[in-house]
Order: sequence, then structure tokens, then C-alpha cells
Amino acid sequence: MARRNAFETVKVARRVKRPGALQYFERVFDGFVELRGDRTFADDAAVVGGLAWLGETPVTVIGTQKGTNIDDNIARNFGQPHPEGYRKALRLMRQAEKFRRPVITFVNTAGAFAGIGAEERGQGEAIAKNLYEMSTLETPIVSIVTGEGGSGGALALALADTVWALENSTYSILSPEGFASILWRDASRANEAAELMRLTAEDLLKNGVIDKIIPEAAEGADANFAFTADIIKKELLDVIPKLLAKDKRQLLDARYARFRKYGEFEEQS
Repeated sequence: MARRNAFETVKVARRVKRPGALQYFERVFDGFVELRGDRTFADDAAVVGGLAWLGETPVTVIGTQKGTNIDDNIARNFGQPHPEGYRKALRLMRQAEKFRRPVITFVNTAGAFAGIGAEERGQGEAIAKNLYEMSTLETPIVSIVTGEGGSGGALALALADTVWALENSTYSILSPEGFASILWRDASRANEAAELMRLTAEDLLKNGVIDKIIPEAAEGADANFAFTADIIKKELLDVIPKLLAKDKRQLLDARYARFRKYGEFEEQS
């Protein structure tokens, strides 16, 4: 198959049939038990998470979940979290820290929900709080972008010790349509915008935004889910013991250095 251009990759990343977090939880891990609610307002179905086993290691798994049909998409708000979704994720991360369980996140969202209710309940604060807390969380964090990685809505689950992306996933500050609308006032130039944004896994690895590309079948992860899921499991079984072997100070210093390099790049440029 010929190499996809950036916007073709965007379309693959957005496929309705693309595997969601719950599918990865069931295939990659054993004994998944879902935990719900943020203990403040409500349960957000766009963010799912709970406890599971990775081999012999207990872990906390968290992910954004889109629907597979129109009713499911409506129930899950098309994978766009409200503040309570991010607060639920943070509650699970704090619990993981308490018991020294690694945190593994699966990201597939166009972005955080921008509705009035979400803003009234502190959407920006919830995202910022996650970033702040994850920067000093004293347990390993691995994040995997499995489809769309949209803006702060994705980053709120992706401030990790190592960040991976599936071969046909994207990770960017906003959608190509939004980028084109802002830059040229013409959303129809999304194809052109996607190329400029350097949002594909290949570009992200080249620029140091992610640390690893997870291969997919030629037709995409939805065509052969087991192929990609089994690679993810193998990679996690390799990296999690290495991260757990670090003491807390080593872990946090390395995480700080990973994200600090972006600030140094800005200063140099």
C-alpha cells in the first residue's frame, strides 16, 4: 500500500470502527474492573478507566472512549470529555500513586468538550490540574495515542514518562479544519493544513514529541486489531519493569527533562 499523506492519515485515525480504549483494556490486560465517577459531579462516559493486570503487575488503565454507532457516540459525547472525565482520570491516577501501580493511558479524542456546561464546571482548570498533577505523580506513566490526539483534551492524559502513537494516529494542537479556518479562513484547505501541522506519527517521532511508533496492519488497526494490540502488550511488558525499577526521584527527573526540552527548543528558536 502506498504511503498515506497527512490528511489521509487523519481520516484513518477518525474511523468509527477504530478500536477504542475498552477494546484495548480487554485484549492487552487481564481482569479489567471499571471504576466510575469523579466523586464530585458525575461519571463521564467519554473517559473510562479502572484496574487490571499486565502479566503479573497490577496497573491502572485510563482512556478516552468514542462510540461505535450513533447512539453510543451520543452516550459517550463522541469521545470528548467533560471536566468530570478528567477529574475521574486524576482520581484514578492518585489511587495508582498510593499503591505504586503504573498508569497506562489510551488517547483517542478530537479534544475536550467545549460546551457551556463544561466551561461552567471548569474545563480549563480540570485539564491544567491533570497536567500539574501528572508532572509530579510518583508512579510510572505510559501514554499511547491510538487515534486522534486533539489539543489539551489529549494532553491531559498524555503527560507521561514515555509517549507512543499508533502508526495511523495523529497528535496536534487542533484539527486540520480548525487550523485552516484560523490561518486562511477556509476549512476546505484542511488537506493542506494537515501537511503543515506535522501531526502524523512519523513526524511526531522525528520531532521528539513521541518516543515510539506502534505498527498497524496496512489497512489500519480496525482491520487487524489483534496485530496492534499484541504489539502494545509486548512493548508494555518490556517497558513497565524498567520504569518501576527507577526510584521516584529518577522517574520525576526524567519526566521533567522530557518535557523541559520543548521549552528549551522555544528559547533557542
